[in-house]
Amino acid sequence: MELKVVTVNKPEMINFILGQSHFIKTVEDIHEALVNSVPGIKFGVAFSEASGPCLIRWSGTDEEMIELAASNLQAIGCGHSFIIFLGECFYPVNVLKAIQQVPEVCRIFCATANPTEVIVAETDQGRGILGVVDGFIPQGVEGDKEIQERKDFLRMIGYKL
Repeated sequence: MELKVVTVNKPEMINFILGQSHFIKTVEDIHEALVNSVPGIKFGVAFSEASGPCLIRWSGTDEEMIELAASNLQAIGCGHSFIIFLGECFYPVNVLKAIQQVPEVCRIFCATANPTEVIVAETDQGRGILGVVDGFIPQGVEGDKEIQERKDFLRMIGYKL
């Protein structure tokens, strides 16, 4: 077995969701979950088959996001994995529960806009995702000033009243 690190390549502000699922129907069901959750959502989704022709299946509403999904999933190269790229100004917090409710979805590894590395194990049979490195090392514990900044930010962007 060999461990590999695959960097997710994407524009800085673009969010994505990386997960594990099963069955060829994943791409269509995730597509439906996204468009039913947020009207007008821009996204690309790719799913990597683990048997049969072992193709990367894809769908979406935005060509750039579809290309990001397909190319990143090809680089990760793990069967029964999926990745969703959300267009600018669309966020995982608005769709994550819907994705988790898709019957084929087994787990979510991350939902982030941070720089991300995917830890992959490669054996003679194939490759599997072990986990992710999402963002950076904590620099300390927030104090009163940072608490107030967090609260103000969440209210400024409309997530809290």
